[in-house]
Amino acid sequence: MAFSLGEFLRGLFSGGGGGEAAVAADPVEYKGYMIVATPRQQGSTWTTEGTISKQFPEGPRESRFIRADAYAEREAAVATSISKAKRIIDEQGDQMFEQQR
Repeated sequence: MAFSLGEFLRGLFSGGGGGEAAVAADPVEYKGYMIVATPRQQGSTWTTEGTISKQFPEGPRESRFIRADAYAEREAAVATSISKAKRIIDEQGDQMFEQQR
């Protein structure tokens, strides 16, 4: 059975240990990178976090980010997570992946 990239990525981030599970949003493509906002509900607020990935000739690379911003509604957390990811891409580009080696 075929499934979309969004379903695959949501499956990757739907679980987790400790606290509430992350609720992945649909992936967003930006300048050759794939952004997936993965806000996590903590009490009555939603966190600002997600992943940025990019396909390279040697395979995919991924960078996770978490910010201190928290929102009462999931939609606001998703929008801010995507905005923060775009800023990271604009400021760091592929260098964000070098920090993980």
